[in-house]
Amino acid sequence: MAIIVGGVVEKDGKYLLVQESKQKCYGKWNLPAGHLDANEIISEGAIREIKEETNCDVELTGICSITSQRRDEPSVYFVFATKLLTCDVKPQEGEILEAKWFTYEEALALGDQLRAPEWIIHTLTMHHDGKIMPLDTINVIERKL
Repeated sequence: MAIIVGGVVEKDGKYLLVQESKQKCYGKWNLPAGHLDANEIISEGAIREIKEETNCDVELTGICSITSQRRDEPSVYFVFATKLLTCDVKPQEGEILEAKWFTYEEALALGDQLRAPEWIIHTLTMHHDGKIMPLDTINVIERKL
């Protein structure tokens, strides 16, 4: 099962999206997100992925969406609301073509140019409408193996 973590990064009413360079989704716009690493909790993974893909430092403030996708390999997506701490946007070399700010309306208008339109639109709409779950919705258990 793939666990994908990322965040909604908002500044002055605009959302930061990244343009993918991977062959299977080349040129598609996405939220800054990626796979959770081994021995990483989802909040740490989300902060790391946002930093890697955009060069922005964020603090997580809530949960915008938890999405389950059925396919050959089931996937679960955890997307957090964020507070922007520092932002010198630089797309991740070799992974991201461009990082760009979009208004909510501009992001929705991208339609099929989005990597996963239903998921991204749902997530941005949850954020835009203030439907954000508290961080303590997710219980983190630190256990030594």
